[in-house]
Amino acid sequence: MNLPDVERRETHTYGLGVFALKDILAGTLIAEFDGDFAPAEKASLLPTSDTGFDGRHAIQCGPNLWRDGKIDGIARYLAHSCNPNCGIVGYFKIVTMRNIKAGEELTWDYAMTEASDARIECLCGAPNCRGIIGSFLYLENDQLLDFVIRCRGYISHWLLNKYPLLEPSMNNLGHRAGCENWHYR
Repeated sequence: MNLPDVERRETHTYGLGVFALKDILAGTLIAEFDGDFAPAEKASLLPTSDTGFDGRHAIQCGPNLWRDGKIDGIARYLAHSCNPNCGIVGYFKIVTMRNIKAGEELTWDYAMTEASDARIECLCGAPNCRGIIGSFLYLENDQLLDFVIRCRGYISHWLLNKYPLLEPSMNNLGHRAGCENWHYR
């Protein structure tokens, strides 16, 4: 995979993050979760020596299935933000949602793939920070509307397939927000 110029480096709050070394255009493929698959029981454990699977750096891709990023890849180092600049395309690809400036940290909203009970404190510091990282299922109405509008077109296909009623309810949310012509993919 030919990736843009990015680097892993320490952040001020939560360990390693991924930063742009040069400007990156919207729609650029940044990373792909291309590591091992694991069921929920294994995904909730710390890294295992037999496969190297690390549930702390995995995305949910089914009701009981997670996939991590390869150890030498950058997917596992992309941090969460409630105001992300990257999103999920398909099941495993992370692309930029807008143009990124050199020096900017690359982030995505973990709710784009999550429908589990796991929740942790959010440290993103975004003006619209929800305070909790977890499933979109637990978002309050105003948070859900904000999430849907910000992440439109960048939500994992497994969530869209699992929650077929999500599409009409999201269109209704868009309508209530004055976005009459808005259609969720």
